[in-house]
Amino acid sequence: MYDIDSGIQSAAPTDIANCSTSSSLHCIQLDMETYALTRKQRVQAALFPETLEEGATILSTQTDPSQMTNVQRLAEPSQMLKMAIIHLINYQDDAELATRAVPELTKLLNDEDQTVVCKAAQIVNQLTRKEAARRALMQSPQMVAAVVRAMQNTSDMETAKATASILHNLSHQREGLLSIFKSGGIPALVRMLSSPMESVLFYAITTLHNLLLHQEGAKMAVRLADGLQRMVPLLKKSNPKFLAITTDCLQLLSYGNQESKLIILANGGPEALVHIMRNNNYEKLLWTTSRVLKVLSVCPSNKPAIVEAGGMQALGMHLSGSSQRLQQNCMWTLRNLSDAATKQEGMDGLLQILVGLLSSDDVNMLTCATGILSNLTCNNAHNKSLVTQNNGVEALIHAILRAGEKADVTEPAVCALRHLTSRHQQAEVAQNAVRRHYGIPAIVKLLNQPYYWPVIKAVVGLIRNLALCPENQAPLRDAGAPPRLTNLLLKAHQDAQKHGSSNQQTYQDGVRMEEIVEGCTGALHILARDPVNRAEIANLQTIPLFVQLLYSPVDNVKRVAAGALCELALDKPSAEIIDSEGASAPLMELLHSNNEGIATYAAAVLFRISEDKNSDYKKRVSVELTHSLFKHDPAAWEMVSLLLLSLHIHYVLSYKSTLWLLFNSYAFESIHYFTKFKSHSCTPWSSFPYQSAPLQL
Repeated sequence: MYDIDSGIQSAAPTDIANCSTSSSLHCIQLDMETYALTRKQRVQAALFPETLEEGATILSTQTDPSQMTNVQRLAEPSQMLKMAIIHLINYQDDAELATRAVPELTKLLNDEDQTVVCKAAQIVNQLTRKEAARRALMQSPQMVAAVVRAMQNTSDMETAKATASILHNLSHQREGLLSIFKSGGIPALVRMLSSPMESVLFYAITTLHNLLLHQEGAKMAVRLADGLQRMVPLLKKSNPKFLAITTDCLQLLSYGNQESKLIILANGGPEALVHIMRNNNYEKLLWTTSRVLKVLSVCPSNKPAIVEAGGMQALGMHLSGSSQRLQQNCMWTLRNLSDAATKQEGMDGLLQILVGLLSSDDVNMLTCATGILSNLTCNNAHNKSLVTQNNGVEALIHAILRAGEKADVTEPAVCALRHLTSRHQQAEVAQNAVRRHYGIPAIVKLLNQPYYWPVIKAVVGLIRNLALCPENQAPLRDAGAPPRLTNLLLKAHQDAQKHGSSNQQTYQDGVRMEEIVEGCTGALHILARDPVNRAEIANLQTIPLFVQLLYSPVDNVKRVAAGALCELALDKPSAEIIDSEGASAPLMELLHSNNEGIATYAAAVLFRISEDKNSDYKKRVSVELTHSLFKHDPAAWEMVSLLLLSLHIHYVLSYKSTLWLLFNSYAFESIHYFTKFKSHSCTPWSSFPYQSAPLQL
């Protein structure tokens, strides 16, 4: 009875280890047999799960849910192959079904009963949602033509919706686009743009968009079908996604086609586009709209319309956003528009943003910012003062320093500085700011070879404006401005003379050499106000050239040459050289010029070079001066002639206004003012602005 150990209250030893080992081996043996028996079922379940009996459970060998078993990994390609075969069978079935149905559906679409046509269109619409059936249908020209006819002839909204959806589905493949195009679908789709149903509008504009993008000849077909006239009014819709597609269509149609741009203008496009830019925040819509405005901004007719609609301010709203592509489009558009916005008000915020953008490292942004500022500060005193007050001078100088040899940045930046330093209340502040921010050496350095003449023209004008500030005269001299301007003057004059005999103006890089001659001479004229600079300019052998320029056929060149000689003649040695170069003869002729500035400067030079002449010479000069002043006023000439009988008149400084008669210092050592005659203002050339026209893009 006690031979069998129960393990309870027994003193007999028990063999627990042997019992445990036997149990484990038995369990492992049973598991192996189970796995061996279910291996076939496990492979079958992995490869062909549909063959298993319902309710059958297969023991899994997967111990880690995150790792696939070998059988599962081997089964994956098999399952993919099986699904591909299933799809192929279904695809073939769809294609065969559509192919068999095409003749009957085509017939139904041409039926006179609109109810039948509607039902047929709905069936075809269902078929086109499957790729195989869609490909089969688009290969039937008769079917596509029937759909187009049904669209054109129906007045039923459901039929219109179904047919528009059909063409929309077909337009996702190139074959479908070609079928629509050949079947005359574009005029029908354009007609649908007047539909009151939103879904029809969406299908029509989307299909036209696909055609414009991918089908050759579609753009011309849309234009001929008056598509633009139908699309522009759609800009009043409120759906942002619909508007994004519509504006992209307008961009595709107007790019490179002037007639399309004018049609958009005639239908109120600029105002609608500006409204979108001002009142939406959907980035894609803003981007597509900015692309249209960018295209229209190079059209001379659209440009003022966009500006008048508030386009500058609306575009400026998006310069601080996160979308780089939108920001760049807005900047280029603003640059194109800016030459038409020089008189536009309400630009303060935009100008401040542009000054901030001058610190950008993006060359495109820098190019646009400098170009816009150059145009907006041209002949606009308010904008000049605002930019100057917002540290625009410093920002422009830094932009020039960073630009290096990039003329697309340097030229507009220098032009902007030239504008800021002339003809507004803060002009003197700007002139001083250029010096304080160490801009003078960098600016004068731009006169180095090789010459890019648009930059040279801008720099010469800026130097002239800077020289108006007495504190800038010495820094300009230290930077080497006088000799560089003289070398430029000689080169430009030589180039201009090459074509002088044929009466043709010499252009280089779009700049007339006569403009460079005028600019350099004018800058030297202002620099000569400083005694040290005046002596240096005279020592550069400039006087013979200035005398030669008095014979120029261009009045502006004559004026600046006479002005330069007027300053140089203040020094007695220079006055003697002027006289020895034979300047008296041309100056006597210039006394009779209709240009008041020329006559005034000529009179001043003649007076200064005649100081050491005998009394007969002085009297002859006085007679010439007086005659030139009163040649158009016989009564005044008679009265002055009586004065001349008793007085040795030495010099007449002004012209037909407050007349200054400088009497012979030997007879009277005083100055008398003759103010009897009608006042007429005369402004010397030195106070004229030197500003360029806005940049044309």
